[in-house]
Amino acid sequence: MSTVIPAWSIPSIPVAGESGRFPVRRIYCVGRNYAAHTREMGGDPTREDPFFLMKPADAIVMHGTTLPYPQATRNLHHEIELVVALKGGGANVPADKVMDLVYGYATGLDMTRRDLQNAAKAGGKPWDMGKGFDRSAPITAIQPASRIGHPSKGAIWVKVNGKTKQSGDLADMIWSVPETLAYLSGLVELQPGDLVFTGTPEGVGPVVSGDLVEGHVEGVGDLAIRYA
Repeated sequence: MSTVIPAWSIPSIPVAGESGRFPVRRIYCVGRNYAAHTREMGGDPTREDPFFLMKPADAIVMHGTTLPYPQATRNLHHEIELVVALKGGGANVPADKVMDLVYGYATGLDMTRRDLQNAAKAGGKPWDMGKGFDRSAPITAIQPASRIGHPSKGAIWVKVNGKTKQSGDLADMIWSVPETLAYLSGLVELQPGDLVFTGTPEGVGPVVSGDLVEGHVEGVGDLAIRYA
């Protein structure tokens, strides 16, 4: 295909133990999927229907990167998450079938310009610029489910400059991975290459220039980034 402007490369993520890479199509993020985090954000942790945000595919940045501090914010927050990578797709996929779509898992950070998000919320406006900005999705290599299985419990945490800020367990999710994927497939047709960030535990907080942010999901991987 010829293009009238230079075409960009498809964003992709390395896969542990493989030479090939995982191409990224869309990035979906589940909002408020841990009860304690829902309370700290002023919400009601009652098990209501999940809701979703999106980031652009090229928001992906890899583990070990030093990042420029994002523009237009004075209140950047860390949100550590288990990330699901899909190898298959479909619409209205039942929860007992949807795990067949999963290729593997990664550890990711849903970085958030909290001041922009809060201003948007207060004005009844979309959250896109609070969530979907440049380099807002640091991530590790993907671990294939064929090797690690499908994690449903285990520690998930973030440290900033060596101090623990977020700590929880995957078992604390309000909506499990199968439930989340099945519900999302009722809103959009899932496709190979989609990533789903599955929510964050309590303790989200600010990151400033010079900070080292380290994240961990048990059995999946460790992530480290630094802000210049």
